[in-house]
Amino acid sequence: MAKKAKINFEEGLEALEALVKQMEGEMPLEASMTAYEEGVKLYAQLCERLEESEKKLKILSGAQEEA
Repeated sequence: MAKKAKINFEEGLEALEALVKQMEGEMPLEASMTAYEEGVKLYAQLCERLEESEKKLKILSGAQEEA
């Protein structure tokens, strides 16, 4: 299975917010389920990006402390 390209955090967050806003309105059940699934995937990708950024910051902070 091909891995999706990494999303830009800000764009992903905007897309997730748009999905939430859309789901807050009236939607058929099937569309709600599809939007929910997409939202869960986006959320997971955003969490991954945050974790990667946190790891990089820890590495950089450790490198500065050693210098």
